[in-house]
Amino acid sequence: MCLALPAEIVSIDKSREMAVVALGPIKKEISIALLDEVSVGDFVLVHVGFALHRLSPEEADRTLALMREAGENPETELAGGNAP
Repeated sequence: MCLALPAEIVSIDKSREMAVVALGPIKKEISIALLDEVSVGDFVLVHVGFALHRLSPEEADRTLALMREAGENPETELAGGNAP
């Protein structure tokens, strides 16, 4: 399944318009070129390596909880795998 996943920005390289996001133990480098302004600690929706939208920590938590209730593993999805 191809989803936009909430993840927290843990570092930013503004010169490259890239950031590292974390979801549980999984970290991934993504593009932040589509967003005007992001900061370390912000939550963003990540889809195919791009941050699409900022969201609140509460919205991120609700989304991740719903995904887990539906049987999805958001950490595996962020890592790019399909394992349960």
